[in-house]
Amino acid sequence: MDVSMVETTSGADKKKKKKHPKSLGEAHISNDYHLDTVQVKDPNEAENWPLLLKNFRSLCCRTNHYTPLPFGSSPLKRDIHEYVRSGYLNLDKPANPSSHEVVAWVKRILKVEKTGHSGTLDPKVTGCLIVCIARATRLVKSQQNAGKEYVCVFKLHSAVDNVKKVELGLEKLKGALFQRPPLISAVKRQLRVRTVYENKLLEYDEERNMGIFWVKCEAGTYVRTMCVHLGLLLGVGGQMLELRRNRSGIQSEEKGLVTLHDVLDAQWMYENNKDESYLRRVIQPLEGLLINHKRIIMKDSANFSRVNFITS
Repeated sequence: MDVSMVETTSGADKKKKKKHPKSLGEAHISNDYHLDTVQVKDPNEAENWPLLLKNFRSLCCRTNHYTPLPFGSSPLKRDIHEYVRSGYLNLDKPANPSSHEVVAWVKRILKVEKTGHSGTLDPKVTGCLIVCIARATRLVKSQQNAGKEYVCVFKLHSAVDNVKKVELGLEKLKGALFQRPPLISAVKRQLRVRTVYENKLLEYDEERNMGIFWVKCEAGTYVRTMCVHLGLLLGVGGQMLELRRNRSGIQSEEKGLVTLHDVLDAQWMYENNKDESYLRRVIQPLEGLLINHKRIIMKDSANFSRVNFITS
């Protein structure tokens, strides 16, 4: 039965308010996401459900019935202290400070016992740095080996005949590549193999011999070394000027990216005004890092004494 809302206006027409999309936290608080087949008519609707309920329709389910119980809480309904201790930041790392310094600043701002990051960025590099807080630090390893995406600004030392040569040079820098870390690096300088999955030349300025390319690669790939190899392939020499990481694992700069100033302001609002909404906006639950992993959803009424788990 369709229900229509009828507004009665007296005098001048009222201005329509803009409807802003709900944030992840607001959506989860306003909806309980009951897993009942009667409620979800469109199977694709589950694609928009948050955290570990995402892609629920693709799981092997014995029954879809779900009864909310008064015990525990869903990830986004945790109390603020537990929410902070079980969360992570998709941080936009600024240039110049090291990853270790940034993580230490976050630890000091949020006043937590420990923090960790998902993969070192060189001091001059900016972009996505996943910072895990307290209980979420155990998931650091799961993100360190995930694939990365970068946008790089490079400069060739001499002019090339045409842009096509640069594109062909980048084509050769795909697949498994031998790399030796640069002189200034955080790891031992020994030859190793790293995989470049995709790359694409976005722009090239023939007058200044400068260009921009995008690359999707394995964790631990040195894009700086890749620029040097590109210069060697073209016979003119080359170097990296700027680098930004726009994706780390499943986290990208397009969604949920926050700055250190955002974190500092959110903590100030909570301490001085007892407003926790800003902290809930900048910090995301640790379950957000596990969306692409295999998972088991069990009912609270399950009899654990009769359940055997086999993991591989």
